[in-house]
This record gives sequence, structure tokens and C-alpha cells, in this order.
Amino acid sequence: MSGQSLLVPGEITPVRSVPGKIRRPEYVGKPGPTPYTGPEVQDSDTVERMRIAGRIAAQAMAEAAKHIAPGVTTDELDRVAHEFMCDHGAYPSTLGYRGFPKSLCTSLNEVICHGIPDSTVLRDGDIVNLDVTAYINGVHGDNNATYLCGDVDEESRLLVERTEESLNRAIKAVRPGRQINVIGRVIESYAKRFGYGVVRDFTGHGISTSFHSGLIVPHYDSPHATTVMQPGMTFTIEPMLTLGSHDYDMWDDGWTVVTKDRKRTAQFEHTLVVTETGAEILTLP
Repeated sequence: MSGQSLLVPGEITPVRSVPGKIRRPEYVGKPGPTPYTGPEVQDSDTVERMRIAGRIAAQAMAEAAKHIAPGVTTDELDRVAHEFMCDHGAYPSTLGYRGFPKSLCTSLNEVICHGIPDSTVLRDGDIVNLDVTAYINGVHGDNNATYLCGDVDEESRLLVERTEESLNRAIKAVRPGRQINVIGRVIESYAKRFGYGVVRDFTGHGISTSFHSGLIVPHYDSPHATTVMQPGMTFTIEPMLTLGSHDYDMWDDGWTVVTKDRKRTAQFEHTLVVTETGAEILTLP
């Protein structure tokens, strides 16, 4: 694995502004969101609006990813995604969510998830996860992917490829009538072939008019995830695989989650709707 030094927090720039004409999620300016009490199965109108939100989120992520290169700051990636979403009439869902100060999450190397964009400079050999969620027309679309920065070592490159493959396999396992835990069973069984850890405490989630509906989608084989999938159900799958343990620490910022052994980790995510025969990905550019 890369012998690069471990990450440390950088300087966070002021909160970026969002044009007043863009509709805000209800949680902006509040300590947290109002608990979701609606259905997990969405009507066709809601799903269509989620396609739009998902497409903008995917395009914003792709636009930010074009700027990944040694010497670029994670704050610059945030700026690119922020401006793209605002230019397309969408609000960056993470901005102001439980006080999160930025418009996407940038999680590098040993950061599992929820890294805050700041003055950190990308280095040759880093792996960089971008997690982008867009809110428009009253619904959210959420996706993430891990990218290679420059010349990345073979062990890290394989981790990234296999994490994406674990997501693809999980999506193929989605079927109406199956329990949610089939998703984690597929991911965990694949990850074990390579000796990877599977993060347990951060999961996929229900999503629609709410950023997180309360539905939990574990990425390991949980006996408690017995919810039966139904057509119209919308949720994310976002496996986080590690080169070592799934145990973690959290930085003092209350957001940045790092592997306890500081080994590298990768993640991929899509927002899905369950169909009559499987799943449709809603976060496609």
C-alpha cells in the first residue's frame, strides 16, 4: 500500500451561498431534519422527480471528478460541484444538513466517509471519494464514487475496482419480494474473497423527499434487515470496503470517519428504485 503520510484536518473556507430562488430542504438552518413519516414506496411522480435530482447529482459529481489531480484542494472540488448544482437549479443536500458546512463530502485514503472539503491538497497516489447529493423539486438524489489521483498503487487500485463491483453485484440482487439483507449478503460474501473489511455502522438508506427516511440498508449480512423490497421503494446502496478492519475513529469535527488501523478504504453509491423485475439506477448522468 502507499506509504503516504496520514491525513490531518485542513482549513475550511466560509460557507458558499446558494441563490435565493433555489428551494431549500426543510432542515436547512435547523439542528436536524424533521423525522420522516412518509412511505418507503414512492409514486411515479416522486420517482420521476428523483430521476431529475439523481441525474444532476451524478453530473455534478462527474464535473468535480474532472478536476481531481495532484495539487488541487478538496475545497476546489466542492466549489465545482456546488456551482454545478446551483447552476442547474438544485440545492446541495449536504450543505447545512445537521450543520455540515460544505456541498459534497471528500473522503481520501483512510477516510471512510463524511470528509469535509478544506485546504487539503490532493497528492499523487491518493484515492478520492466524492459523495454528492442534489435536492430539486422536493426530492433528493444521492451518489458517490472513488477516483484515482495520479499514479495509484496496485493494492489501492484493486480495492477501488472491487468496491465498485460489490455495488454492481448488490444492485443485481435487488428484487421485489426479497429481504433487504440480501444486499449486504452479496457485498460481504464478495468482499471476503479478498480479505476486505466491510464497514457496518454506516449504511445505505431510504431516500425520497427525505434525505434519510429511516430505512436502513446494511452492507453486511444482517439478520435484522428483514424489510421486504417492493416495487417503487427507493433507497441507496453504498458499500464501504477497507484493506483492514471495519472499526473506525471519528475526528474532532464530528463528521470525518477514518479507519481505526488507518488502512485505505473505498466506497461507491447509487440511488435506486425497485422495479417489478429488479432495480433502476436513478443516479445516472
